[in-house]
Amino acid sequence: MIIPKTSEEIELMRKSALLVSKTLGMIATEIKEGVTTLELDKKAEEFIRDNGGIPGFLGLYGCPSTLLTSVNEQVVHGLPTNRPIEDGDVVSVDCGVLMNEFYGDHAYTFEIGNVAPETKKLLEVTKESLYIGIREFKAGNRVEDVGNAIQKYTESFGYGVVRELVGHGLGKKMHEGPEMPNYGKRGRGKLFIEGMVVAIEPMINMGTKNIKTLKDNWTIVTADKKPSAHFEHNVALVNGKPELLSTFQYIYDVLGIKSEEENEFRKNPLVL
Repeated sequence: MIIPKTSEEIELMRKSALLVSKTLGMIATEIKEGVTTLELDKKAEEFIRDNGGIPGFLGLYGCPSTLLTSVNEQVVHGLPTNRPIEDGDVVSVDCGVLMNEFYGDHAYTFEIGNVAPETKKLLEVTKESLYIGIREFKAGNRVEDVGNAIQKYTESFGYGVVRELVGHGLGKKMHEGPEMPNYGKRGRGKLFIEGMVVAIEPMINMGTKNIKTLKDNWTIVTADKKPSAHFEHNVALVNGKPELLSTFQYIYDVLGIKSEEENEFRKNPLVL
């Protein structure tokens, strides 16, 4: 069921989303060769609690961690471990926060050191597809318009679009309606309505779209062991147009990245 939000509720959700964004910005200062994802997980929990939030993933569906950290061929839901991060790794860091009774939930895939050019391209295209999808989240469109745009763009590079895992509505529950697949046919699915908030999150594989789950019953990997990329934003439908509640700007400030990719999705400049 789609639960539209009032303007006041959207502002509360923006605060929740921005605490996730700030947490990912903090992770950007810490994630490097030799650091373990368990260490990152501990720092994230402390940061979220110190800033007035509650880790959104910890305990949800039995999740044992604050972060889900998926390395290389891991697509999503990777549990933090004692394995040190290595040069050339790519690490998807997915984070959730509960604050003001509302959830924030988004993700960024980090490059560690000397990443292979073909893997860097996968990350670039996946992030581009996120914004291509967000543009289709507007009045008059339907769920699969977003998925179709993401699918057409990423498949044009020969990449595999994961079918079993999808984005979702967001609110007082981590997962609300509608499901937001990264594939589909134009004109199909639920009609977007004013005030709805969704998490759009392309999960794109370098090779096959097929995946499998490891024995921990959490970590999902590509069937061919090729790398995967994952980027996620929280977006509200405001005055018929997509408006970002989350931002990657905290990450970019740490990494020295100059980008205007978010500008078209903000009614006002973001004040950090």
